[in-house]
Amino acid sequence: MDMIKNRLEKNFKKLKSWSERHQIEAFRLYDRDIPEYPFIVDVYKDHYVVYDKSDFIKDKDKNHLPHVTEALKALFKTSEDCIVIKKRERQEGLKQYEKLDSKEQTFSVRESQALLKVNLYDYLDTGLFLDHRPMRQKVFKTAKDKKFLNLFCYTGSVSVFAALAGARTTSVDMSQTYLRWAQDNFELNNIDLGDHSFINANVLEWLRAHRDHAAFDMIFLDPPTFSNSKKMEDSFEVERDQDFLVNACMSMLKPDGVLYFSNNKRKFKLSENILAKYTVKDLTDESIPQDFHDKKIHCCFEIKNK
Repeated sequence: MDMIKNRLEKNFKKLKSWSERHQIEAFRLYDRDIPEYPFIVDVYKDHYVVYDKSDFIKDKDKNHLPHVTEALKALFKTSEDCIVIKKRERQEGLKQYEKLDSKEQTFSVRESQALLKVNLYDYLDTGLFLDHRPMRQKVFKTAKDKKFLNLFCYTGSVSVFAALAGARTTSVDMSQTYLRWAQDNFELNNIDLGDHSFINANVLEWLRAHRDHAAFDMIFLDPPTFSNSKKMEDSFEVERDQDFLVNACMSMLKPDGVLYFSNNKRKFKLSENILAKYTVKDLTDESIPQDFHDKKIHCCFEIKNK
C-alpha cells in the first residue's frame, strides 16, 4: 500500500500549486502509473473518482483496490463516502451515457473562469471531460464576438467557455438530459440563455439538413468513436464517417472560420481527402492537459479553408 500512497502523494504535490494557481478543482491525479495498480484517479474538489481498469483474468489474484481507497483516505483525510468507484470497460457506442444509478447528487467544480456541474454517481462519465480543458481555454481566448457551434455537445462545457468569452453559441446533442445539463451550466455562470440555442437532434441528420449554410465562425466537433443508438437509423464510426462530418462542418463555416475536430479513437488517422482539401494543423500535443499521462486520450485538429 505504501507504494501507491507515495505515488499519489508525489503526484498531488506536483499538481497542487498548478491547480490552485489556475483555479482548477477537477483534475487527473493518477493514471495507471504503476503496473500493479491499474486504476485512474480523478479529483473533483473534495471527492475522488476511481476507475478500476483491472483485467478480470490477468488481475484476478490481486485485489489492490482497497489499497487505493485507503491511500486516498489517509492522504486527503477523507471518508469512504467521498470516494466513488467505477469499473471502466471498453466504450462501445453510447455506453458512456447509460445510467448507472439515480442518486442525482450534483455539485459544481471551478475550472478557471467557469463553474461546471458534475454528477459522480449516476453515469459512467461525470458530465465533464477533463481532457478537453486546454481546448476550453483555447475557445475562451478566441471566441469573443464569434458565432460558435458545438456538435455532440454533451453537457455544454465548451459552449460555456465560448459564451463567457462573448460568443453566441449553438449546442446540439441527441440527449435531452445532457442539453438540460448544458443549460444548467449556463445558468450556473449567470449567462443569459436568450442569446444561445440548445438543439435536441441527431447531429448527423441535423448536419444533412443545415449544411451549406455558412453561418458560423467557429465549430467544435467532438463525436463518439462509435454509435448505434436506438435513435439513429444507421451506425456511426468516426474514422469511416469523418469525410462527411468534416465536409458538412466546413460548409457551415464562414470563409475565414475554424473547425476544431476532436475524437477519442486510438490510432485515428485523418483521411487523405481532408488533408488535401483543407489547411490542417494537428493540435493533439498542445490539447492534452499536463495532468494526463495518456497522450492518446484524444486527437485534435484545427481545420481551415485553404
